[in-house]
Amino acid sequence: MPHLEIKYSIDIELDLNFLFDQLESAINELDASAGVCMCRAYPAKSYKHSHVMIEVWLLPKQHRDPVFTRALLKKLKDCVKKQVVNHSYVSVQLYYLDNNYVTGVAP
Repeated sequence: MPHLEIKYSIDIELDLNFLFDQLESAINELDASAGVCMCRAYPAKSYKHSHVMIEVWLLPKQHRDPVFTRALLKKLKDCVKKQVVNHSYVSVQLYYLDNNYVTGVAP
């Protein structure tokens, strides 16, 4: 289950639910085994330059190699750029979790 965070300056208008759906779809188009994506957004009231930062965390798997990583980074960045109408910086960071990560569902 991927985790995704969007951090953005508040002067950028984003339809976050639509963007969450688009980013989740982009991940699943390249990796059908990814499943649902836990998404969160954090608007920044204080900032120096307009900016959107997307961070995605995935478990390492054999098929998530450098080719997959480059393709996913591009696809995620393209999704965000389509949603940002005013001039701003867009960054995407992809992380692969290590063995120190555990997850589960609370009762």
